[in-house]
Amino acid sequence: AMLVGMVNKPTRYNPAINPDKALTRRNFVIGQMEKAGYLDKIQRDSIRLIPIELNYEVQDHNAGLAPYFRDMVRRVMSAKKPRRSDYTFAEDYSADSLAWASDGLYGWLDKNKKADGSLYDLDRDGLRIYTTINYKMQKYAEEAVAERIRDLQADFRRDLRSKTNKPFSNDIDEETRDRVMKQARRWSDRYRVLKKEGKSEAQILRTFSQPVKMRVFAYNKKGYADTTMTPDDSIRYYKSILRTAFVAMEPGTGHVKAYVGGPNYRYFKYDNVRQGKRQVGSTIKPFLYTLAMQEGMTPCDKVVNLPQTFVLPDGNTWTPRSTDKEEWIGKTVTLKWGLTNSSNNISAYLMKQFGPEAMADMMRRMGIQSHIDEVPALCVGPADLSLWEMVAAYNTFPSRGVYIEPLFVTRIEDKQGNVISEFTNRKREAIGENTAYLMVNLMEGVVQGGTASRLRYRYKLMGEIAGKTGTTNDNADGWFIGYTPTLVAGIWTGAEDRQVHFQSITYGQGAHMSLPTWGIFMRKVIEDGTLGISENDRFIAPAGVTLSLNCTGGSEDATAADVQQKTEDYYFE
Repeated sequence: AMLVGMVNKPTRYNPAINPDKALTRRNFVIGQMEKAGYLDKIQRDSIRLIPIELNYEVQDHNAGLAPYFRDMVRRVMSAKKPRRSDYTFAEDYSADSLAWASDGLYGWLDKNKKADGSLYDLDRDGLRIYTTINYKMQKYAEEAVAERIRDLQADFRRDLRSKTNKPFSNDIDEETRDRVMKQARRWSDRYRVLKKEGKSEAQILRTFSQPVKMRVFAYNKKGYADTTMTPDDSIRYYKSILRTAFVAMEPGTGHVKAYVGGPNYRYFKYDNVRQGKRQVGSTIKPFLYTLAMQEGMTPCDKVVNLPQTFVLPDGNTWTPRSTDKEEWIGKTVTLKWGLTNSSNNISAYLMKQFGPEAMADMMRRMGIQSHIDEVPALCVGPADLSLWEMVAAYNTFPSRGVYIEPLFVTRIEDKQGNVISEFTNRKREAIGENTAYLMVNLMEGVVQGGTASRLRYRYKLMGEIAGKTGTTNDNADGWFIGYTPTLVAGIWTGAEDRQVHFQSITYGQGAHMSLPTWGIFMRKVIEDGTLGISENDRFIAPAGVTLSLNCTGGSEDATAADVQQKTEDYYFE
């Protein structure tokens, strides 16, 4: 009766807006039903006494499952033809130009027209967009991100107590801090409004120091807190909120199964999966080891663990800082030990063997499209890359050496169900299948006894897992990218600004910041039992290859003869 009464004037009789008018209108309809013989007077009177009770939640683009993913799809479909003047790096322009030319989804709204010749409207034309996202995996990913980032934020709040210029690190100078704050003010809506009103910089600065009532994001049941603070304090507050990103893909297909671009879409719209690019730290090292395996080395090859010094073009020298325990310096160790323990010395040794140009080429072959500085320091991860391209590149390992472009939309239909567009992804061999298998073996060592071993003892994940952690300068970024035979997933965690970070590497390393999210997510996926992912899944050796490598440690694990024998244990057919 209420709905019928709203038909001709839905706003006037909306019970959420005008409850009294809605009740009167509903009861009028009930009276008409009695007059028409559908109700007797007793029924009419008893029904009229029932109040209108609403049980609903306002749904907008901020709510629901996968808001970051939905926004990413919108961005891709709404993309315009790239212009060189809009890009800083030629690599980014080339990547988007290639996408425009070869990816039917990129810029779809500008490339496709309706029968009448007009362009489609994503909001009004009733398009049905079919994606690769798995509902359960997406739900588990969002739960894992929420659980971990809440606990990590509590760690960071405790860490802030030791800082004199909260939330900035104590080693940040006043000039840098002021520059970051000034930039943040200018990016704010408040600044733009004041500037439009003709306020001077001095007036605007005073406004940012005056307390006002505001609602801010908070880790509580409501998801926000009403408070009073200065706009400058709100900037500092938001810069103290850690950000994170998560994406999962399926080996063999490249289908994106889960996508979380940040801690809370309503308050943090920036997509840290595809838009964000941060230093990748030691997660870059598998590319260098891949090059070594491709060139004929094996996980059991041995080198002396010593610092390596590079002479730079300007005549200066550079020696990567060693993080190895003192007792391992000068010892003969295996390459597998080097990656398991994320040794900078061993990475630097490999860089000397092959050079930064060869490493950068390998990264590009495996799908990295961002700008790469071809310098010796590349071996320890200073490059700014996106989580999206890193996870896609790592997907090459469980995909038997084939680089597969991520696929997240399979088809688009009109409102009548007619298929307008269908999408597939491109695949190409990036590295040899044998090389990929050697890398799986190398990276399993990271989980078995290296920086990712807590997946075993804390999260009780006992199946076959390979991966790599990463931590950048000053603990500004924490990474973990891991994979099983049936799923690859990666996480980045850090603050909005690199000047805001954990003081201690105990809390600021990738194994603490990002790896737990992976563990929580994978535990949920496996325990679900319906997703085709099990701890019984196994990495399969390439046909015709026999490989037995037990060199999980250093110098005490094998003799030179053993290494030679292990080298001969696999062959190419």
